[in-house]
Amino acid sequence: MCESWNWETNECKKLVPANTNFRHFANKIWEEKIVKDEETWYGIEQEYTLVAQSTKFTKQPLGWPNNGYPGAQGPYYCSIGANVCFGRAIADAHYKACLYAGVQISGTNVEVMPGQLEYQVGPTQGVAIGDHLWISRYLIQRVAEDYDVNVSFAPKLFPDWNGSGCHCNYSTKTMRDGAKGMKYITDMMTQFDIKHKTHIAVYGDDNQKRLTGIHETSSCEKFSYGVANRAASFRIPSSTAQANGKGYIEDRRPASNIDPYVVGALIADTSLLANDSKSAELLNHFAAWQ
Repeated sequence: MCESWNWETNECKKLVPANTNFRHFANKIWEEKIVKDEETWYGIEQEYTLVAQSTKFTKQPLGWPNNGYPGAQGPYYCSIGANVCFGRAIADAHYKACLYAGVQISGTNVEVMPGQLEYQVGPTQGVAIGDHLWISRYLIQRVAEDYDVNVSFAPKLFPDWNGSGCHCNYSTKTMRDGAKGMKYITDMMTQFDIKHKTHIAVYGDDNQKRLTGIHETSSCEKFSYGVANRAASFRIPSSTAQANGKGYIEDRRPASNIDPYVVGALIADTSLLANDSKSAELLNHFAAWQ
């Protein structure tokens, strides 16, 4: 895993970050003293869809019938059994590959839509979350290739079926200590509310198709948070609320195709550098790439 740079020869000859090198700018935020002192931890839930090809002209999620749709959602989530669980061999092989490679993978499960799965990377600190997630994405595609199956990170394949997200679990040292209570978290929510549009703009291509307010999502138009609320922008786990703010929070807005450097650094910037944001360089670089 390495950063990509270009040799700029137009004006002053020097190396400059390549158009997709968001790691360089994101790491500047994680290197800020306030952020470093808070030892930001991340755990990202990467959802994806396995796509099979039945003929040269048709393709659909793994396990789906050649024509039409499978039975309604319900029996597939965290399922067992060959009639409802599709792709476990790929998910297990991927898990082993990640462990062998040193990726901080910590879980996996079958998801709501048939052919859709998830794995979790973390906890990792700072810029490492991006390094580990990108390598894990390479490995899932490499493993699926051996099964003649493709991987889709599109956040919404079908309007009436659950989409794919990249929920980002986050905590700071202060949050893990719990000394400042729930007020520390609710004050953070105020800052996330103010910056909601900024976050949505970099939270994945076609994410508006997924964040509709249904299928366990919030609306991309309005910020919200709540305890144990899977339909909010931020879910505060019951365990965190019961411990009066000691624990972590979950940003449920990111789509499955996010750049983890951009999302992770922006979460740290909004939550810890609200009065002195350092995100302009990162956001400008991302906007230029878009």
